[in-house]
Amino acid sequence: MSYGHWGKMLRVNLTTGDMAVENLDEGFLRRYVGGWGFIAHTLLRELPAGVDPLSPDNRLIYATGPITGQAIAGGGRHMIGAKSPLTGGFSGSEAGGYFGAELKRAGWDMIIFEGASEKPVYLWIHDDQVELRSAEHLWGREVWEVQEAIREELGDKWIRVSQCGPAGERLVRISNVLHDASRAAGRTGLGAVMGSKKLRAVAVRGSQTPPVHDADRLKELGKWFRDNFRETGSLAYATLGTVRMVRVNNEAGGLPTRNFSQGVFEGFESLTSESQLEVTQRRDTCYGCPIRCKWVVSIEDETYPADPKYGGPEYETTGAFGSCCGIGDIRITCHANQLCNSYGLDTIGVGVTIAWAMESFERGVLTTGDTDGLELTFGNGDAVITLIHKIARREGLGDLLSHGSRYAAQQVGQGSLAWSVQIKGQEVAMHDPRVKYGHGLGIAVSPTGADHMHSVHDSGYTTDGGIQDLKPLGVLHPLPKDDLSAEKARMVRRAMMWRVLDNLTGICMFQAWPPEKKAEIIQAATGWNTSVLELWQAAERAYDLARAFNAREGFGPDDDDLPPRMYEHFAEGPAANQAPTREQFAAAKQAFYAYMGWDPKTAAPTRERLEELDVPWVAEMMEAQS
Repeated sequence: MSYGHWGKMLRVNLTTGDMAVENLDEGFLRRYVGGWGFIAHTLLRELPAGVDPLSPDNRLIYATGPITGQAIAGGGRHMIGAKSPLTGGFSGSEAGGYFGAELKRAGWDMIIFEGASEKPVYLWIHDDQVELRSAEHLWGREVWEVQEAIREELGDKWIRVSQCGPAGERLVRISNVLHDASRAAGRTGLGAVMGSKKLRAVAVRGSQTPPVHDADRLKELGKWFRDNFRETGSLAYATLGTVRMVRVNNEAGGLPTRNFSQGVFEGFESLTSESQLEVTQRRDTCYGCPIRCKWVVSIEDETYPADPKYGGPEYETTGAFGSCCGIGDIRITCHANQLCNSYGLDTIGVGVTIAWAMESFERGVLTTGDTDGLELTFGNGDAVITLIHKIARREGLGDLLSHGSRYAAQQVGQGSLAWSVQIKGQEVAMHDPRVKYGHGLGIAVSPTGADHMHSVHDSGYTTDGGIQDLKPLGVLHPLPKDDLSAEKARMVRRAMMWRVLDNLTGICMFQAWPPEKKAEIIQAATGWNTSVLELWQAAERAYDLARAFNAREGFGPDDDDLPPRMYEHFAEGPAANQAPTREQFAAAKQAFYAYMGWDPKTAAPTRERLEELDVPWVAEMMEAQS
């Protein structure tokens, strides 16, 4: 056993039903840390190049980090990964709540699922007791019903359940994996991978305290955060939740509106934190977190009800089903959130794909003959709700949209790919690169496709106070949001890798721990004589392994681009006439490649870079397959 980790992994072969325990030595744990590191290592080692993401040969990986389950603010996150059925590349997604901490308390650092079951099953983990059980009686049922049925069947209301939902069962490529019925490992279609393996759920109950090197120091750090988080960037989320970004982005002129064709929305007030407060029943939180940024809504409405058991919409969901679809009705965004959680659908992917369909309808590319009779105009809330059901069930137009907007545009043609707002097949989240230029660079080069969680948000780095946490990483000067110089590319590299570290360790990004405090947390948990530099390099190692996986799967520089819409100027609003040029973006991308040590022709990490990161085996693998 290593401190911070158990040094133990569970391998489950769903084809044969065999299960095995494998040890993880300290060298492996310190080199790959957790999260993305574990996932990328597994995918590169165990997947043959070109494998079908929905075949039994794919792996579905649950990974924790050294801070997952520790008694520290923000230590409630775990990661899930696979080869993505949406992008065809690397998939790694984080989730909060309590499942990850429970898995760690059960004594496991990682689970690898391989093969596929003939009949639906779920995995039951109770500490070191592990069992595959039939899920035939659960197949086809909504998320909350499955969670409660498992708890009743096993006689414990505190069991934590991770599941793919009915959308994943039907192999919807914009499906996700739900935890606690309201915490999603979203993006990249992980629900479909789970469904393809006939793995309906993973249920876990743990009774062990995760190993820690210095419990007293960890307790001191926890007390420091409790006493100081109001003075950090965490306070805004503690008071107004993530939906506060509706007002912030609208005032900046970058609130995605009508499929990103506009940056301000006339109905934004009805989507703000203040409006959501009117339907909020209570505030929820994740394991060990004092911030309580989760708002649980309750709406008793005959047309658009919202059941509190499915939580409430975050900013991304509110933007995707609100302004992006031209809808200014909090009831609709809350009801859409409930439906997506009950089906196991990615709210960003679904909302932006529907927005693409709405624009296609308004341009005459889709007609009522294509839309099952729906008048799919912006602002039609009834149509949005109907399409959510159709996507989850793969019915009519919903079957086309269930693959995401890139696939739909490729099938429909007529130039509609030009307004498919996605990168590598994954829809862009509710942050516009025409307002935050560095963010655009970050989501373009991301190995998972457009992903706002590990990209930078330039608005936080425009002042000297804003870059305080980046100074230990070598970023000493603030830059404007619309800067896209080589210096901005350098800032993006430094800041983005620090975000990836949160994924590796199991720390939530909303916990504004300064870099030196994160290093102290990890040192207290693991006993490693670690530093900010070592941890930052660990994040780069994980990121480069993910990029190497994509390069092996055929991705190149052309895949690291913004969608055409992001080079178009807004006609009005605070960000009018503002957008990066293609030339600016190309230069910044090449600067980023150079800083990362990637080959400018292949966009893959070079042998020299991989050797520097102490993973020469990756270079040998890539050279053998070239």
